[in-house]
Parts: sequence; structure tokens; C-alpha cells
Amino acid sequence: MVIKVFLASSSGSTAIKKKQQDVLGFLEALKIEYAQLDIASNEENRMWMRENVPGEKKPSSGIPLPPQIFNEENYCGDYDTFFEAKEDNSVYEFLGLTPPQGFKKKGPVEEEAQEEEDEEGEYEKGEEDLVSEEEEELRQLEEEPQEDPDSEEGEEADD
Repeated sequence: MVIKVFLASSSGSTAIKKKQQDVLGFLEALKIEYAQLDIASNEENRMWMRENVPGEKKPSSGIPLPPQIFNEENYCGDYDTFFEAKEDNSVYEFLGLTPPQGFKKKGPVEEEAQEEEDEEGEYEKGEEDLVSEEEEELRQLEEEPQEDPDSEEGEEADD
């Protein structure tokens, strides 16, 4: 089974480009075989994707935006549903694939325990931390010896 990722190679939207890269990068990291199908340069790909995204999954405009993900002919979802599966550690199920041997999906109890450990241990940098880092950098710069522009050191003698 090959995962098909429909994308637009020449999208003007940085948000779409970022979403496409996120999907492809994650599939590569998991070593999941996939095919990129460009809807910008191939009308057949564009029409196939539009026809095969289920009606209830299409946006109000009726035109689904890339990336759209399929397992062969079976629709898996768009970026938002992919992202949810990624967050839930259920990408293999989302893609309709059997997880590799040794893959362990965290259960709700394990996830809660992990979240508690994260809260107790490391924390995200707050504004205070960023300010103190900037202050430290400034202090280090001020402590560095400054070259005297009038000093003759480093100047070449004129002959």
C-alpha cells in the first residue's frame, strides 16, 4: 500500500507549503512509503483528488486544499485530521497502516503521567527567561575587550 499525498508544488500560500512539508517530513521520519502527487502541474491529479475527497470533508467552497492524504484509493484526511492523529499518536491508524513491530501507542493513563512529568520537570521559556537571556548576552558583549580605534595594533605600516 502506498500513501498518496496530494500537494501543490507552486502554491503561493506559505501556510499550505508549511502544512505540506510537515506531512512529508513526518512520513519520512516514520519511514512510511509515500508518493507525492502534484495538483498544480497535473490536471489529472487535481481532478482525481477533488472527485475523491468525500463531500462531508470538502470545505464550503467545495474545493479541497492540499495537502490531502489517501491510502491508495481510500481517503485518509486533510492536514487538520493528520495533525490530530499525529498529536494522538495514531498516525498509523489514520493512514490505515499496521504499526511496525515494537511501536507502542501511549494510552490515556500513560499520557497523563507523561504530562505531569513534563509539568514538574522542564518548562517552556517564559518572557522572563527570554529577557534574562538577552541581558546575559548584552553583559557578555560589554565584558569583551573593545579594540581602540587609535591603537596601532593590527595596522599595517605604510611604506
